[in-house]
Amino acid sequence: MPTCCSPFERATEQQFNSKRAGEELARYRDKGPGPTTRSLLEGIRQWVPPGNGLLLDVGSGIGSLAFELLKNGGVSRAVGVDASPAYIDAAVEEAQRRGCANLVQFVRGDFVAVSGQLPRATIVSLDRVVCCYPSFERLLGAALGHAERCVALSYPREAWYVRATLMLENAGRAVHRNPFRTFVHSAAHMRELIAHAGFHLVSRRETWVWCSDVYLRRNA
Repeated sequence: MPTCCSPFERATEQQFNSKRAGEELARYRDKGPGPTTRSLLEGIRQWVPPGNGLLLDVGSGIGSLAFELLKNGGVSRAVGVDASPAYIDAAVEEAQRRGCANLVQFVRGDFVAVSGQLPRATIVSLDRVVCCYPSFERLLGAALGHAERCVALSYPREAWYVRATLMLENAGRAVHRNPFRTFVHSAAHMRELIAHAGFHLVSRRETWVWCSDVYLRRNA
């Protein structure tokens, strides 16, 4: 396993530690995937036929989105990438428990840094990941470059109460010397980048806080 070296990886490792990974894994086993993951799954299943495709899950966490698509035949293989070693360990544990370790690979690292080593995929997903990057353009650009058919992402809505909440959360982290930060990025800018890469929106689901979008490549 590579040594964590970048500021982003160090901050992610501190924020998404083994305690948090264990809690999230237990919650997933008890209640299934979280709300934004469910929204993305609904959009993907509606617009991408099941088949022998590959999922590339950026910021895969405990691997819930990958496990759900593998379980229901949405894809036949998956690669998950996450900068948190604790979440990678939890995902590997769950893959072994489910008996699908031969179908899914989990890679530790900042996706932007390791993307050149990863394959192109039928579906690229970014569930609650864009908000973790201060400068999201490189992340989204790398993800779009790997997507053959579909890009699915969830991100915070540009609402005043969402901005206020994240500001308070970041202030609390600063008090506790936690370098991890979350951001509300321009949805219009994200849509522009995605459209420029040749994708069009086919599904959008919103809650008070989150927006979950699914895009398909034009003429795919």
